[in-house]
Amino acid sequence: MSVSASCESVPQEKTLSSLLASHVVTRQKKEDGQRLQEAAIQLLEQQQNLCSLLREVESLDPCNISCIQNGEQKPPASESISSDIAGSLLVCELRHQATQLGVPVAVLSVKMMLERLMEITGSEEQEEGEDKRRELLTSSRRAQLCVLLEFSKELLSQGALCPKLLWQEYRRNQRLPKLEVVYHLHFYNIFTLKYILESDEGLRFWLVPQLKALCSWTPPQGEEETKQVQQKVLSMVVGVLVGSGFEPSHEPAVPDRRISLLCCSVLDEMLFWLLDTVDKSLTLQSAGAGAKLWIQIFDASLCGVSASTEALQRFFTYSLTQTLTYKPRLTVSDAITLQNEWTFAKSSWLLTSLFRKLALIFSAELLLRHLQQVLESHEVNWKHVLCFLSTLLVYNPCAQPSLRELLSRLLSSAFEGYDLESMITAFLLARQGALEGTGIFSSYSDWFKMSFGGGSGYHATSKKSLVFLLKFLSDLVPFEPPQYLKVHILHPPYIPPKHHSLLMEYISLAKTRLADLKESVEHMGLYEDISGASGAPVQPHCQAAQDVDKAVSLFKSTGRISATVMEASIFRRPYFLTRFLPALLMPRVLPVKADAQMTFIEALKKADKIPAAQYSSYMESCQRQRQQDRSAVRLDTSDDPLEVLKVQLEEFTALVVDGDDGEMLAQLSRISQALNVIFPGRPEEFIGQTVIKLHIDTLSSELNVKVINMILRNFCQCMLDASRANPPNKQSLWASRFVSVLLGNTYLLSNLIHRLWDLFHNQGSSLSAAHLLGLAAFVVHLNASMSHSPLIQLVPPILPKPVPVGEALSSALVCSTHTNMLSCVRLCVAAVCYGICRGDSLPQQQQQDYILSSFYKKLLYLIPRLLPEARRTPITADGPVGEYQETNLPGLWSSVTDTNSTWRRTAWYLWRHTAFHQLERIPQFQLLFSEWLAIELRVQRSQDALSDPERQEYQQWACFELYCSRPEEQGGCGGDMKSLCSHLLNAIMDQQSSDQSLEKLDHRVSDTGTCLPDILSRLQELVYEMEATNLSGSCSGRADVCDFLFEFVSRRCSSTVSSVSLSVSSELRLQHSLNTWNRVLLALPAVLFVKVKAEGGSTTLDCNKLIEHVNQHQRKVCSPAGLLSCHITAHFLRGVLCASVCCGYPREEVNKVWSEISLHCPLLLTSTLHWWECLSPVLLSLWSRLCDGEPLSEQLQLLTDCQHWAYSLDNSLPSPPVPPAPALLLASSLHRAWRGRGGDNQGFSAALKMLRPERGTLYQQVLVFLLFLCVNDYLSALLYPQEKSNQKTRSLCTVLLSVLVDSADWLLIFKSNEQGVYQSVTMVTSDEYTQLLPWAFYSLLLQQSAELLQRAVHCPGFLHTAVLCYIGLLQLFLEGRTPTPTAEPSEKQVTDPQLEPFQILSETKKFLLRVISQTSPIALSSSQLRQLESECADLDPEVAAALSVHLSPEMDFL
Repeated sequence: MSVSASCESVPQEKTLSSLLASHVVTRQKKEDGQRLQEAAIQLLEQQQNLCSLLREVESLDPCNISCIQNGEQKPPASESISSDIAGSLLVCELRHQATQLGVPVAVLSVKMMLERLMEITGSEEQEEGEDKRRELLTSSRRAQLCVLLEFSKELLSQGALCPKLLWQEYRRNQRLPKLEVVYHLHFYNIFTLKYILESDEGLRFWLVPQLKALCSWTPPQGEEETKQVQQKVLSMVVGVLVGSGFEPSHEPAVPDRRISLLCCSVLDEMLFWLLDTVDKSLTLQSAGAGAKLWIQIFDASLCGVSASTEALQRFFTYSLTQTLTYKPRLTVSDAITLQNEWTFAKSSWLLTSLFRKLALIFSAELLLRHLQQVLESHEVNWKHVLCFLSTLLVYNPCAQPSLRELLSRLLSSAFEGYDLESMITAFLLARQGALEGTGIFSSYSDWFKMSFGGGSGYHATSKKSLVFLLKFLSDLVPFEPPQYLKVHILHPPYIPPKHHSLLMEYISLAKTRLADLKESVEHMGLYEDISGASGAPVQPHCQAAQDVDKAVSLFKSTGRISATVMEASIFRRPYFLTRFLPALLMPRVLPVKADAQMTFIEALKKADKIPAAQYSSYMESCQRQRQQDRSAVRLDTSDDPLEVLKVQLEEFTALVVDGDDGEMLAQLSRISQALNVIFPGRPEEFIGQTVIKLHIDTLSSELNVKVINMILRNFCQCMLDASRANPPNKQSLWASRFVSVLLGNTYLLSNLIHRLWDLFHNQGSSLSAAHLLGLAAFVVHLNASMSHSPLIQLVPPILPKPVPVGEALSSALVCSTHTNMLSCVRLCVAAVCYGICRGDSLPQQQQQDYILSSFYKKLLYLIPRLLPEARRTPITADGPVGEYQETNLPGLWSSVTDTNSTWRRTAWYLWRHTAFHQLERIPQFQLLFSEWLAIELRVQRSQDALSDPERQEYQQWACFELYCSRPEEQGGCGGDMKSLCSHLLNAIMDQQSSDQSLEKLDHRVSDTGTCLPDILSRLQELVYEMEATNLSGSCSGRADVCDFLFEFVSRRCSSTVSSVSLSVSSELRLQHSLNTWNRVLLALPAVLFVKVKAEGGSTTLDCNKLIEHVNQHQRKVCSPAGLLSCHITAHFLRGVLCASVCCGYPREEVNKVWSEISLHCPLLLTSTLHWWECLSPVLLSLWSRLCDGEPLSEQLQLLTDCQHWAYSLDNSLPSPPVPPAPALLLASSLHRAWRGRGGDNQGFSAALKMLRPERGTLYQQVLVFLLFLCVNDYLSALLYPQEKSNQKTRSLCTVLLSVLVDSADWLLIFKSNEQGVYQSVTMVTSDEYTQLLPWAFYSLLLQQSAELLQRAVHCPGFLHTAVLCYIGLLQLFLEGRTPTPTAEPSEKQVTDPQLEPFQILSETKKFLLRVISQTSPIALSSSQLRQLESECADLDPEVAAALSVHLSPEMDFL
C-alpha cells in the first residue's frame, strides 16, 4: 500500500491523535513503525498551520499536565502517548517547512512558539477585560502553557529553538511580559531570569510594577493552586535577585557590577514600597495585604535555591540598613518626645514582622553591633530604630545582655570623647528597652541608678564628666516626658558634695518643667512603674494603697523593711508622711493575732518611722472602729441610706458644737460616702464638665428634694448653734469643709443649686430668719468654694451666658414687687453681713471671696429705695461720716442674730458700716447707673413698695443727685447731663428685651405695667432742664438737644445694623428700635426736634437733622410703606410751628422750612397731605395761640388748596385753577381723594382724563407721581393681603397706564438710577418696596390688554427698562425675596399673581424675549446694549444672547 493510498483511506476528520492511538494497543514491529512514521509525515505535510498542529500535539498528553506542574514522574508509555514521539514529529515538520521556506528552523520554531504563547496569554487578557484584572493565569491556561513549554524544552534539546531569539521577539514592541510566564520559562530552563537581567535593559521599569501588582493581588476564593503559584513566582524572582545582587565576588566584572546594582535597585524599590505601606497601615485598616505577602518572601528557604547563605545574609543586612535609614525625618528631640508611642505593642505589625524576618538568621549580638554601626555612620529613622530594638528584645531572650553590653560601650565612648551622639543613643535605647516592661528589660530607674547612681559611674571620673552629664540632662528637659524627670529627681546621679550645687540647678530646672506639665514628683509612689509601659497613670491615693500592699508583701516574704521604704522615710518624707503612712494607718478592726500589716507597723514604730501621736491616733481609731462595729448596727449598709444620712448629720451637728475638728473631718467623710450612695452621680455626664445646666422650670424628684432639705436644714441648725458661741470670724472651718464635701458630687451639686434657686425665687417670703441666715451663710461658702468650679447656665436662658453660682442664685431674687423686695433685702443683708464678719480677719482678696457682688449690688439698690433715711446719709470714699458711721463688727453680727431685731434695723446698721461702703471702691461691687435703671424698669407700679410720689422722689434722688454727680469710673455720669440722658434713653429702648427675660423668669408678672412711665417722666424733666438752661455737661457751651437726640437714635440704629445687606433678624431689631424710639419721641416736646439757630443777629430754623432722620430712619418703619403715622406727622409739624415763634418772622420762617421739606423730605410732605384733614384744625388752633390770630403760612394753606382742587376734580365740579404746588403734592392730593372715595375708579377715571400729558409737563409729572403712589399701594396689597385687596389698586394703575403709556416718563419710576425729576419717589417708600419695583412692573404689565402692551412696547426706552427690571426680578428670585403671590380664586390669567414666583418669572422671560425680537436695533444705544449684555451674561445668558443677536448692528463682511 502506498503512502498516498494510505492517506486517501484515512477519513478527513481523523486526527493525528486517533491515527497514532490505533497503533499503540499491539506490539509494533519495526516495519510497521516505519510505515506508520511515513504515514504520519504524509499527514503532517497536509497540515500547513504549525500552530494548529502544535495545539493538537499539546492535547495528546492531558494526563501529564498535573505531573509536569507538580514535578512528579510521568505515567508509563502504556498509559499515554509518548511526548518524545510527538516532539520528534513536530521537529521533523519544522525542519521540513523551514527547508521549503528557506529560513532557519529556529526562526520558524520561535514564530510558532510566540503565536501559541500569545494565544494562551491573549485569551487570558480577554477574559480579564470581562472581569477584574488577573495577575496570574487560570488553571486551564496554566496547563496549556506548561505543555507548550514542555515541547519547547524538547525543541531546545534537539537544537530547534533559540532562547535568545525567543526573548527578543517576545519583548518586541515593548510588550510587557507576565511574571508567571517568566517564572515558567525559568522553571523549564528555556531561559532563566538571570539571563533576562543581563539582556533586558528596561527590566526595572516593568519588573517592579508587576511585583507590586502581584503582591497586592488576591487570588479568587478556592484557587489554592493559584496561591501556591503566586508564592513560587515571588520566591523565584527574589531568589534570583538576591543571588545575582549579593553573591560575593572578589573581582567583579563591569557587567556583574551593573547587574548587582540593578538587583539592589529593584529590591530597594520593593522595600521602600513596603515601608510606605507600613505608614499607611497605621491609618488604613485594609492597607498591608500586599506588603504582608512580600514580607513572607524574606525567608531562609531562599538559601540554596538561587542564593547562597552568604548572599542571603548580605541581603538581609542590607535590607535592615535600608529600613533603619529610610526617610530620616525625625530629630532626636522628636524621638525623646514620641518614644512612648513606638513600643512593640503600639508599632505596626507589618514593621515588626519585617524586623523579625530580617533578624531571624542572625544572633542578637551581631544585630546590635550592626545597629551600632548604622547609628554611627548614617542618618537614621528613629522610629524604625527603636521599633527594631523592641522587636529584637521581645522575640529574642538573648538580646537583653547584648543590649546591656551595647549600652555600656556607648556610655564609655560618650564619656571618653564627650560624644553627645553616643550619649543620646544610649539613653534612647535604654528607655526603649524599659518601655517594654521589666520582663523584657530592666526599668529605666534601675538602669539609671546602675549607670550613674554610684561613685564608680561613668561620670564620676572628673568634674568635666560630671558637667557633661548634667549639661546633657539639662538639654533634654524641654523634651523629656515627665516620668524620666521624676527618675532623675528621685534617683539623682552621684555627685560629690563639693559639686552639689550643679545637681541642684538641674533638679530645680526639672521641677519647673514638671510644674509646667502639672506633674507632682511628691505624689509619685514608692513602687510606681514609671517606664510608661503600664498605661494610664495611677491616682495618688490609689498608688499609696498599692505601695502599702507591696511594702507589706515584701516585709512578709523577707521579714525586713524594704530599702525603698527606709529611703522614702528620709529622702521622700512629704510623701511618706502625707500619703504612705495615712494609707498604712487606715483605721480598721485589728485582728486578735497580729497579721503581716500589724507586724510591719510595729517594725516601723520601733525604727522611729511613725510619729508617736499618729500611732496613738491610729490605735484609738481602731478601738473606736471595734466599738462601732459592735454597737452601731444601725449604720450597716443594709439600712436605709436616708436614715443613715440623717443620723450622720445629727452627729455632725453635735461635733460642731463640741469643736472637735478631727472628728468633724471623719464624720464629713462618712457623710460624703452616704451621699455618694444616694447620689451615685452619672460619671459619663459630668466628667470634665465646665458648665452645669440648671433647668429652673423642671421639678426635682421627691427623694432629691428630701435629701437636699435635710442637708440645708442641718447646715442652718449648725450655723445657729455655732453663732451662739462665736461670731463667724472666730468659728472653725466647719462650714467651708461641709460645703466642700458637697462639691465632690456634681449630680448632688446640681440638685442642690436647683433647690436653692427654687427657695429664693418661689418661697423667699415664707422663710424664717433662722432659715435665711443659714441659707445666706451656705450660699456665701458655696460661692467661695466654687470660685474655680463649673459655671451655671440657666435654662431657659434668663442670663445671656453661663455665670458663677452666686450670680445664678442672685437672678432668682427679683425686685419687681413689694413682697419680692422684702425677701430679697432680708436674704442679701444676712449674706453680706455674714461675709463681712467671716472675712474680717482675712486679707482683702480673700474677704471679697466671702461677699457676693450680685447680692451686694441688690442692697445698693434696695436699701435707699426702702429706707429714705439712707438717701440722706452723707457718704465719702471712706464710707458714712460723723454720727452716721458704724465700725463695731460684733454689733453688726448681733443685729443679724438678735431675734428681736428687724431687717430694717440690720439694714440701717449695715448701710452705715465702714466696711460696707469701702467695697464700693472695687469695680465689681459697683452698681452702675445702667444696672440701676434695668432693675427699676422691672418694678411693677401697682405692687411697688413706694407710692407714686415716693417713687418720684426716690427716682429723682437716684438720677439727679446720686448718679449724675458720681464719676464715670464708678458707674455714674460725671456731671454730664447728656450722659445721664443717654443712659435713660438706652434703658427705655432696651426695656422690651429685658421684659422678655423677666417673663422667662417669672410668669406671674403683672399686666398693670412697669415703671416705664416714671422713667419717661425723669427723661422729660431732664430734657426740659437741658433746654431751659442751655448748658452742656461741661458748662462750656450751648446744649443742642436737637442734635443730641438725633445723633443718639442714629447711633442706636447703626449699632443694630451690622452689615450693608440686612438679615431678617437685623431688620426686626431695627424696626423694634425705631418703634421704641417713636414712643420716646412722642413723649418729648415737639419743639426739641427742630433746631433754632441764631446767626448774624437773626434767628432761623434748621430742619436738616429732622429731614435726615425722616429719610434715613422713619422711612424704614412706615406702616404702610410711604406713610408716616398721624401722631409722628403731627408731632413734627407742631415742632416746626412752635419753633418758628422763636424767629422774628414766624410765618415766613414756616414758609421757608416747608419749601425745604417739599424739596428734600417727600415722605413728610405726602404724609402731611394724607393726614391734613385731621391735622389742619389742630395746627390752625395751635398757630392761632402762638401768633395771635395771624393767618396760616402760605405753604401750609397750599395743602388745603390742593385738597380742594383734588376733591373738585374728583367730583366733576367746576375745576378751580391748578394750585402752584409741586407735582408730588398734587399727585398726593389726587391719591388721597381717590382713597376717600373708597377706591372707586369710575368717576375718578374721567377726572384723570382731564390731566392729559399733552396739556403740559406739570400734568404729566402729576400722573407719573400718582402712578408711583398707586404702585406702592399695589405692593402693599401683595405683601399684606389681609389688610387690602389689590383689585381696585390694579384697576387704577391700568387707567393711569392707558393715559401715560405713550410717554417715556412713566418708565422712570422703575429705574432707580435714572429717575430725574422723579428721584424723590425713592425717598417716599421703604427700601424693601423700592427693591420690589421690578416685580410690580411685570406683575402689572403682564395683566394688561394686548393693545396696551403693544403701545407700551413702542414707548421710547421701554426695552431698556424692561431688561433692567428683568435683571432685578432675577436677583429677587435668587435671593428668595419675591412676595407671596395672592389673588382672588376667580382670576385665571396665566400671569395671575396666584402663580408661583418661578411661573411668573417664566412668563416674564417669554414676554421679554418676544419684545426683544420685535424691537428695532436702534431702540438701544451701543453703550446701553453693552451694559445690558454684561448684566445678563451671568444671570441669564439666553436673554444676553437674544440681545446680541437681535439688537447688535448688522455688519456686511462682503
